[in-house]
Amino acid sequence: MLEARGIDASDGRLAAEVKGEVGKEEGVLVVRRIHVKYQLRAAAADEEAINRAFDLHPMRCPVYRTLHKCIDITTELAIL
Repeated sequence: MLEARGIDASDGRLAAEVKGEVGKEEGVLVVRRIHVKYQLRAAAADEEAINRAFDLHPMRCPVYRTLHKCIDITTELAIL
């Protein structure tokens, strides 16, 4: 979605740090929550387009669409 808006996310410009919270149900480990922190190196002038892409991306992400109904998934974005 970033590339479609003319924002270069290649060559390490876009990184993600993912943390999960695990619990137990009947002695079995289960994933309770996932938090994804994106870090994007981009020009400040592109911030509006970047934020639009960030807001739209979850429902266009196959992993999010698969998991969001059973696991709490949150995201945040830092533009560097």
